This record gives sequence, structure tokens and C-alpha cells, in this order.
Amino acid sequence: MMTLEQIKKKSDKRLSGLHPVFKMTLEKLIDRCYARGVWVLITQGLRTYAEQDALYAQGRTKPGQVVTKARGGYSNHNFGFAADFALLLRDGRTVSWDTLKDDDKDSLPDWSEVVEEAKKLGLEWGGDWRSFKDMPHLQMVFGITTAQFRAGRRPSQAQLNAAIAKINKAEDDEPMTAEEKTAFKALQKRVITLEAANKLTKVPAWAEQACINAKAAGVLDTANDGSYDFYRMVTMLDRAGVFKRGGVA
Repeated sequence: MMTLEQIKKKSDKRLSGLHPVFKMTLEKLIDRCYARGVWVLITQGLRTYAEQDALYAQGRTKPGQVVTKARGGYSNHNFGFAADFALLLRDGRTVSWDTLKDDDKDSLPDWSEVVEEAKKLGLEWGGDWRSFKDMPHLQMVFGITTAQFRAGRRPSQAQLNAAIAKINKAEDDEPMTAEEKTAFKALQKRVITLEAANKLTKVPAWAEQACINAKAAGVLDTANDGSYDFYRMVTMLDRAGVFKRGGVA
């Protein structure tokens, strides 16, 4: 099992040279995906014009498949506002571009989990493009075109502040870690087991009126198959006058 720091270190070189806010967003993406049990690797970051031209030649004037439609100066990679990612598998060495891979075994494609977290952080995904779907591509361009980037335009401080605010908001909704998910599922099973073991065959006489009041207030659909603690709680709420006020908010 690799630590988060070990996984992040594998992306360090590719994160170098990116705009600081975009880099911070990608680092947060790696954090959030790790918490979900998905390991993310940044495979491409800043490219020079020459590197972009060489990539553009692939599948055209050089062997290989076409992987980009952009020449040097026409890709957001050339300005530090775009990156490509892949999945790092559990052996810590194998890199995967399989968009259906479920390496964390949670019945969700890992690729989709990365994209979901990326969008929460305000990133644009190349898989949403109509003409040339670029599944590994993520970018944060603030509405600026490559022509404007070439002319020297960059995001305003207000735009950067808004992006940082979105990252901070996403942090407030931090997902459970893989360990927390496992512990929570175990707790759920334990609660279900305890509830099943403590169910009463009928509503106790001392709780009947409280259950009637709770149903009338729209709080309960049924009073059947509850545990002793359940009926005790309903009775306490009824005595406190909660159901007379028209329900619980």
C-alpha cells in the first residue's frame, strides 16, 4: 500500500512549471482521489512549443497514433494551464488508461471517480469535448483562448481567487477516506444486526399514543418492528411536544 506522499511524488516533475493555482488544484485532486481509494498520476503537464510540435507530428509525419490536434502555441499545455492524467495501479508501477478499470473494487470506474472529483474542483475535462474527445486531459483556462494566451493574457486575480474559493469549498465537502468507508460500512452492518436482534413483535402499550402522534405529524410511516430504544425515543419526543409542533425539521 503506497502512501499519499509516495503517490504525489510520482507526479512532481509533471506538475513543475504549471500555473500555481492550477498546480494546487491538481494536487488537491490527487488527495481527494486517494481518499476514495483511487491513485492518480499526472503524466503530462507543461509543454514547450517544440514538444507540442513533435507530438502533433505523431500519426501525421511520424509513426504512431494521432494524439493531439494542436500545434505548438495552440494547446493549453503550452501555457501551464492543462495536464493529462492516468491511473496508477496497486502494484505502484503499472500505469493504466483503462477508463472502465475498477482497481479499488467499489463498483465504480476509477476514471469516472477522478473526473467527478476534478469537476468538483472546477476543472474542465477533455472527455466532454464534442469534436476531439481527450479522455486524460484536464484544464483550467478561465475562459481564455490559446490566441489570448499567446498574446500574453492571463487570468485576473479575481478569477484566481474564485478558483481558490472553489477548492476550499470542495475541502469542506471532503469525502471519507477508504479506511473511513470500511469502518462506516462495518458500523452499518453492526447497527442492522443489533436492530434485528432487538425488534419487538408489537408496539409497547406505553408507546402506542406517542407512535400515533408521530404518524399524525408525518414523522413515522409505520410504527411496526421497532426496537425498545426506538419506542423509547419516540415517546420522549412526544412528551417533549415535538409532534404537536407539526413534525421535526
